[in-house]
Amino acid sequence: MEINLFNDANLVPQPKHKVRIEDFVATPYSDRFRVKVNLKLTPFQERPNLLIVARRSDGLAVSDLDVIATMHFENEFTMHIRGLDDPTGDYELTAELYYETRDPPQDKAEIDFEIPPLAGR
Repeated sequence: MEINLFNDANLVPQPKHKVRIEDFVATPYSDRFRVKVNLKLTPFQERPNLLIVARRSDGLAVSDLDVIATMHFENEFTMHIRGLDDPTGDYELTAELYYETRDPPQDKAEIDFEIPPLAGR
């Protein structure tokens, strides 16, 4: 008799060499100094590490997040924009997925997002 513990074949945990970043979204909060980050991974057997970095369009790193051995394949984080008086502008958010080493990462994703000026400016 076969017992199927996973109703969806896409949710079967994969060995680490098959784990990838499947979806990556950044949504600025209305306060303009926080960004909601959603990152979905391939379901995994071994827990991967993540490095997420937000950079302003001129390359200045304004936020970073290290996740060691994440337990979840669907992740939601809040990143804080630091070191700026006014966060208005264009940004790039980079996520790296790795196990033993980041040189090179096993998978990498990059997305752009914008923090709009304050209403009325």
